[in-house]
Amino acid sequence: MTKLGVFVVDDHPIVRDGLKALINAQPDMTVVGEAADGLSAVEAVTELGPDIVLMDVTMPKLGGAQATERIKQARPEVQVVALTGYEDKANVQPLLKAGASGYVLKGARGAELVRAIHAVAAGGVYLDPSMTAHVVSSVVGRTFGDHGSGSELSEREAEVIRLIAEGHAIKEIAARLDLSARTVETYKVRAMEKLGLTSRADTVRYALQQGWLKSE
Repeated sequence: MTKLGVFVVDDHPIVRDGLKALINAQPDMTVVGEAADGLSAVEAVTELGPDIVLMDVTMPKLGGAQATERIKQARPEVQVVALTGYEDKANVQPLLKAGASGYVLKGARGAELVRAIHAVAAGGVYLDPSMTAHVVSSVVGRTFGDHGSGSELSEREAEVIRLIAEGHAIKEIAARLDLSARTVETYKVRAMEKLGLTSRADTVRYALQQGWLKSE
């Protein structure tokens, strides 16, 4: 079994050690590297190309949002899960905009972080349940592209977008809807173009705005 390669970024050694212990304890994951600041993280991740990066938000030299943006530019296939404390809720939008696919609070249990890693590795998006309401409030009154509602979407397009926002991978959606993965991808691309969405994070925010996802 091929293990997910995880890169850990945090400026506190004790936090990195805890994260590494948690990841290496998982049968399908392994730590492939670590960094104590955003700049070093960008350089190492660009070279190594891990599957997942666990990214602290506030760090010296280069913050989490800026580091995430640079990583996604250099290695778009790498998925980033942001880790932060309760006091950093204002950083949710910058991280999602930068390309992070997951957002987990440092106070969460290890099992939740593992779920987040699995979700983004499968092509989904994971938001800490306690952060969902904050994301919802940030999109109140906001529209996406030229079409702010889902009225322009076909029933299938809307269903695909909703399932993607829930964290399902393309293959899972295909099996669930009894369609080919290629057909699901076509529905996704068509729907995102209609709505002016450019990322999975945008898809989650749109689904929240439409009330398709629960605010916990």
